[in-house]
Amino acid sequence: MAAGHAFMARALRLAERGRWTTDPNPRVGCVLVRDGEIVGEGWHQRAGGPHAERVALAQAGERARGASAFVTLEPCSHHGRTPPCADALISAGVARVVAAMIDPNPRVAGRGLERLREAGIAVEVGLLAEQAAALNPGFIKRQRTGLPFCRVKLAASLDGRTAMASGESRWITSEAARADVQRLRAGASAILTGSGTLLADDPSLNVRLTAEALGLPPGEAVRQPLRVIVDSRLRTPPTARLLGLPGATLIACATDEPARRAALEAAGAQVLVCPAPDPSQDPTKDRTETHVDLSTLFGELARRELNEILIEAGPTLAGAALQAGLVDELILYLAPHLMGDAARGLFRLPGLTQMAERVPLEIHDVRRIGPDLRLTLRPTPR
Repeated sequence: MAAGHAFMARALRLAERGRWTTDPNPRVGCVLVRDGEIVGEGWHQRAGGPHAERVALAQAGERARGASAFVTLEPCSHHGRTPPCADALISAGVARVVAAMIDPNPRVAGRGLERLREAGIAVEVGLLAEQAAALNPGFIKRQRTGLPFCRVKLAASLDGRTAMASGESRWITSEAARADVQRLRAGASAILTGSGTLLADDPSLNVRLTAEALGLPPGEAVRQPLRVIVDSRLRTPPTARLLGLPGATLIACATDEPARRAALEAAGAQVLVCPAPDPSQDPTKDRTETHVDLSTLFGELARRELNEILIEAGPTLAGAALQAGLVDELILYLAPHLMGDAARGLFRLPGLTQMAERVPLEIHDVRRIGPDLRLTLRPTPR
């Protein structure tokens, strides 16, 4: 059993190597073992490329016959971008398959394991399942719920302030914390912000790390996440910095403005009109103002196979996403200084007037990043 744990742990470390490149596919690793010796191993590197099992089988060759395969996700049983991995394992003569978890994809969801059993291969599932699931929170949530996994990145002073009253916010946290955020961006499928942040800061919302910094082959192009702007009234100027950068930009609006839309599309943006919620159904909303329906937007992002969304926005949009139940995780960088009670806060959460209405959070991780603290928190059910 200890050896099995070690082989699956190796497969998990291999899967981790695909963190920056496999999107929208899951990160998967595979180790082939015969007579206690690793004879082949591999990981899925990018969508459209060979899956982890096929890479490991190619490395093992004839030594795969009679081997045990330790794989972090159930081998696929359907034709997607590549042929089924379950069939490849059967053809190679593998004797045993140990899968960390069942594939949440409804097209697989146990069918791959069943095909292996029908071929006479011994099958086990569940070894280091929690660690395997942690590798692919976005893929798992998208397959199970039709929504992406959403992180909100926040930077604040110790008194919870994100900008001075004037709007000045550069820089709250250290260079080390900002470099850490670049890794969050690199792992995201999309980075989402609001029109207020865009108009105030003209951000780039891109990944500025090199391939070498991410452990990729030197010179390899770094994947740029989709940039998403929540802009109810299409106030984004066609001259916005991010529209001139590599990668795609999607602007979500509440109502169509044909002239503004045409100008933005000419500048390279995609424009998506999301049905606005009925203000009469939400007493906290201004009935004279239309808003992007965030739930509709997130559903569309999932349909576009976007697994993990990183929100980098002001308190209004961050608060709206939290109140809509769309936020799965918060990454909060706390800097060791105070900004005063006139400065701006982390979230705009209208309607909270009693202690019973507080938003409960669970701390999952605390660590030091340079001089700052990084807290990883998740909303908990009331």
